[in-house]
Amino acid sequence: MARILVIDDDEQTRDVLKQMLEVEGFDVLEAGDGEEGAKVYTEKRPDLVITDIIMPKKGGLETIIKLKQEYPDIKIFAISGGGRVIKADFLTIAESIGALKAFEKPFNRAELIKAVKEALA
Repeated sequence: MARILVIDDDEQTRDVLKQMLEVEGFDVLEAGDGEEGAKVYTEKRPDLVITDIIMPKKGGLETIIKLKQEYPDIKIFAISGGGRVIKADFLTIAESIGALKAFEKPFNRAELIKAVKEALA
């Protein structure tokens, strides 16, 4: 069973993602920010990371950069609901620094699950 780490400061988003992924048979780990997420990744080495972009302490872009530097083969998806700047900009940047895929919130469940399965195939 593949293990996925969901990093998001919004507990409701983490819960929704966890339920979606567990229904598909994935083991899901959670973290509330990039700092915690990096620690969980180092300890548990999940097969895929799904990270929000805008978070307190350490945001998603910083987290992607740090994890890609330390673990170049890591598989990361970025998600964002936006913020002060256009969310598409954040998602484009996330892909340019190493995220395999980027999804706008609210994301399409079927598209996200398909992308997860393809990334882990």
